[in-house]
Amino acid sequence: MKKEEFNTTKSLNELKTGEEGTIVSYNDNGEMKLKRHLLGMGFVKGAKIKLEKVAPLGDPIKLKIKGYSISLRKNEAKNIEVGVN
Repeated sequence: MKKEEFNTTKSLNELKTGEEGTIVSYNDNGEMKLKRHLLGMGFVKGAKIKLEKVAPLGDPIKLKIKGYSISLRKNEAKNIEVGVN
Protein backbone atom coordinates (compact mmCIF):
# COMPACT_ATOMS: atom_id res chain seq x y z
CA MET A 1 0.00 0.00 0.00
CA LYS A 2 1.25 3.43 -0.90
CA LYS A 3 0.19 6.79 0.49
CA GLU A 4 -0.67 7.97 -3.04
CA GLU A 5 -3.49 5.38 -3.28
CA PHE A 6 -5.57 7.24 -0.67
CA ASN A 7 -7.38 10.57 -0.57
CA THR A 8 -5.75 11.46 2.74
CA THR A 9 -3.35 10.01 5.25
CA LYS A 10 -3.38 10.73 8.95
CA SER A 11 -2.11 9.34 12.21
CA LEU A 12 -4.17 6.55 13.72
CA ASN A 13 -4.94 8.72 16.75
CA GLU A 14 -6.61 11.30 14.44
CA LEU A 15 -9.34 8.95 13.18
CA LYS A 16 -12.89 9.71 14.23
CA THR A 17 -15.24 7.14 15.78
CA GLY A 18 -16.47 4.74 13.10
CA GLU A 19 -13.85 5.85 10.57
CA GLU A 20 -11.92 3.14 8.72
CA GLY A 21 -8.53 3.14 7.07
CA THR A 22 -5.60 1.07 5.94
CA ILE A 23 -2.20 1.05 7.64
CA VAL A 24 0.38 2.53 5.26
CA SER A 25 3.46 3.14 7.42
CA TYR A 26 5.05 3.64 10.82
CA ASN A 27 6.77 6.88 11.81
CA ASP A 28 10.48 6.51 12.50
CA ASN A 29 10.32 8.35 15.82
CA GLY A 30 8.29 5.61 17.54
CA GLU A 31 9.64 3.01 19.94
CA MET A 32 11.10 -0.03 18.16
CA LYS A 33 9.96 -2.42 20.91
CA LEU A 34 6.38 -1.15 20.59
CA LYS A 35 6.54 -1.39 16.79
CA ARG A 36 7.58 -5.05 16.97
CA HIS A 37 4.82 -5.76 19.47
CA LEU A 38 2.18 -4.13 17.24
CA LEU A 39 3.46 -5.95 14.15
CA GLY A 40 3.08 -9.23 16.03
CA MET A 41 -0.55 -8.37 16.79
CA GLY A 42 -1.41 -7.73 13.13
CA PHE A 43 -0.67 -4.01 12.75
CA VAL A 44 1.01 -4.60 9.38
CA LYS A 45 1.03 -2.45 6.24
CA GLY A 46 -2.14 -3.02 4.26
CA ALA A 47 -4.24 -4.13 7.25
CA LYS A 48 -7.73 -2.61 7.47
CA ILE A 49 -8.39 -0.85 10.75
CA LYS A 50 -11.45 0.86 12.26
CA LEU A 51 -11.78 3.17 15.26
CA GLU A 52 -14.65 1.71 17.26
CA LYS A 53 -14.70 3.85 20.37
CA VAL A 54 -12.87 6.54 22.32
CA ALA A 55 -12.74 6.42 26.12
CA PRO A 56 -14.72 9.14 27.95
CA LEU A 57 -11.57 11.14 28.74
CA GLY A 58 -10.20 10.67 25.20
CA ASP A 59 -7.61 7.98 25.95
CA PRO A 60 -7.28 5.04 25.20
CA ILE A 61 -8.96 4.27 21.87
CA LYS A 62 -10.61 0.97 20.89
CA LEU A 63 -9.69 -0.36 17.44
CA LYS A 64 -10.89 -3.26 15.31
CA ILE A 65 -8.20 -5.00 13.24
CA LYS A 66 -8.15 -8.45 11.63
CA GLY A 67 -11.40 -9.45 13.34
CA TYR A 68 -10.50 -8.55 16.91
CA SER A 69 -10.67 -5.47 19.12
CA ILE A 70 -7.71 -3.88 20.86
CA SER A 71 -7.15 -0.73 22.89
CA LEU A 72 -4.18 1.56 22.35
CA ARG A 73 -3.04 4.74 24.00
CA LYS A 74 -3.14 7.77 21.72
CA ASN A 75 0.61 8.35 22.13
CA GLU A 76 1.16 4.81 20.76
CA ALA A 77 -1.35 5.28 17.94
CA LYS A 78 0.24 8.55 16.75
CA ASN A 79 3.17 6.60 15.29
CA ILE A 80 0.97 4.65 12.84
CA GLU A 81 -0.04 6.30 9.56
CA VAL A 82 -3.39 5.34 8.06
CA GLY A 83 -4.71 5.95 4.54
CA VAL A 84 -8.37 7.00 4.35
CA ASN A 85 -10.56 7.24 1.24
